[in-house]
Amino acid sequence: MSGLSSLSTSGGKKPPGGPDSPDIMAPAPTLEVTAKVLLAMDVGNTNVTVGAFEDSTLRATWRFSTDVGKLADEYGVLMSSLLHHEGIAEGDVTEAVMGSVVPDLDPVFEAVCRRYFNVQPLVVGTGVRTGLRIVYDSPRDVGVDRVADAVAAMHMYGPPPMIVVDLGTGTVFDAINGEGDYVGGAIAPGLGIAAEALFQRAAKLHRVELVRPKSAVGRNTVAAIQSGLVYGYVGMVEGIVARFKEELGAQTKVIATGGWANLIAQETDMIDEVNVDLTLHGLRLIFEMNCAND
Repeated sequence: MSGLSSLSTSGGKKPPGGPDSPDIMAPAPTLEVTAKVLLAMDVGNTNVTVGAFEDSTLRATWRFSTDVGKLADEYGVLMSSLLHHEGIAEGDVTEAVMGSVVPDLDPVFEAVCRRYFNVQPLVVGTGVRTGLRIVYDSPRDVGVDRVADAVAAMHMYGPPPMIVVDLGTGTVFDAINGEGDYVGGAIAPGLGIAAEALFQRAAKLHRVELVRPKSAVGRNTVAAIQSGLVYGYVGMVEGIVARFKEELGAQTKVIATGGWANLIAQETDMIDEVNVDLTLHGLRLIFEMNCAND
């Protein structure tokens, strides 16, 4: 992975011969690790997303299935292997931050960080500075991923107002007003969940690939399901965004993230930016607010 290590050598070239000639038996230059890697972990209901940051640059990301039955060692071996594949050793990781919506896995990933990377992660939650004022009936009910998305959207695509649409396990809409306050949102089942519910409840309907259909009018069952799901979710996104804009203002910027973001965004002009790594960037920013001077 570029940028994680630099070649340590002596100065300019020396002419051959004479007392200043280099010893032909001198050891080869050594590699010196100079970068600090921040490991950001977004523990979601369906997937765990991990990112390796060098300063503000996201060098690599990985996604694997969330499994509350796995032990810390199982996750640790998996994560170490993934990092090694990108040329990152365990010792390169000097810091870690975690946002989780699966409480049972909080101690598991804390143990992974301590045992495999020798770091204590910042766990984003109550008492952690985010720079975001949450105007919600119960601020603690706002998921960590939603907070991280809002923080990243403000820093990367501001100024507000703005709407973040997270098209993942759930389809989540978050609203940030012109003063930069998180004011609320909307939650609906995700595209994948809706598809699974349809296939499980309808005996004659079978799983199909969730891709853009050739036309809105499906001429066979597969195309009809694809049209209903894909264009149905496009219509939902457009409808809710339009209603949010009535309250936030017509110039409100819309940012999409999540696993289904690219599929839906290519079918509508109501999404201004797509960043599937928005949550990871938000976790990095929150870490910097809390630990930059440590």
